[in-house]
Amino acid sequence: MLNIPSCAVLLCAVFSAYSLTTDTSKRHFLSDEFIEELNSLNATWKAGRNFAKDIPIEYIKRLMGVHPQSYLYRLPAKSRVLEGTNIPDEFDAREQWSDCPTLKEVRDQGSCGSCWAFAAVEAMSDRVCIHSNGTQHFHFSSENLVSCCHSCGFGCNGGFPGAAWSYWVHNGIVSGGAYHSNQGCQPYEIAPCEHHVNGSRMPCSGSLHTPKCKKICEDGYSITYKKDLHFGKSSYSIENHPSQIQLEIMTNGPVEGAFTVYEDFVHYKSGVYKHISGGELGGHAIKILGWGVENDVPYWLVVNSWNADWGDNGFFRILRGEDECGIESQISAGLPRV
Repeated sequence: MLNIPSCAVLLCAVFSAYSLTTDTSKRHFLSDEFIEELNSLNATWKAGRNFAKDIPIEYIKRLMGVHPQSYLYRLPAKSRVLEGTNIPDEFDAREQWSDCPTLKEVRDQGSCGSCWAFAAVEAMSDRVCIHSNGTQHFHFSSENLVSCCHSCGFGCNGGFPGAAWSYWVHNGIVSGGAYHSNQGCQPYEIAPCEHHVNGSRMPCSGSLHTPKCKKICEDGYSITYKKDLHFGKSSYSIENHPSQIQLEIMTNGPVEGAFTVYEDFVHYKSGVYKHISGGELGGHAIKILGWGVENDVPYWLVVNSWNADWGDNGFFRILRGEDECGIESQISAGLPRV
């Protein structure tokens, strides 16, 4: 019998019909009243407006790109001997490997449910730098992964984080930067949009097609597609144990995680997030790069892919040690060929 982890139960429900919990049923979750209610609960975190009131719900739900069946593609679990291991109270990969610029980067997935690909290539980019002792800097292309990995799921309509890491090992991924960056072989084709506050970006749309897979680099890039492919040496998952996840991060670099997003999360601004109100919106993939303790509350340090306008300059903290929203149940990682 298939042993489905607890996170799978959460993720299997993420694409169910839109609903609100009883205490918020009369309040739209993007309303000022809902934000005020969150802040009145004296939680471990503060809420504020990240998304415009009139942004389509379909757009927000589309950002949650972890497919409900992702647990079927979970990689074999890797565990280490913890005895004698000194795990510090705080750890920040940005400080530990300060020569690796991708660790400080906040990407923007645009109007596409490609978080599964973004979190993967972000951690892969970090790990190439880390495992080369800061001598190699390769910015893996989210465009290439989301458009060409057909075994990873459905592109902008959701994917499987574990399958992304397996694809890296067997097929390789080329380089590529942000939209219109002219960086690497395949920069991201989907434009960033103004999904948080009024500004200079174009309005966000609730629907978008997955870019077509192109096995060619953009004009002006001097390396061929085939030669630009970089591969992983291995791919694996980490068992649901905080110390195992910590040891993996401090040894090999950031990991990809997935969790269930609720309506209150979209309003995160500061502090240590713990779900307190609102219904499910979807399964979301992110990069975990450290941990710490704030006001006696243990947390994971995480970077999102909704650009630096969201949350705490694109980052957030979430409760550590209690598998909050399934954050510790679906960790994917791998080692690069360097």
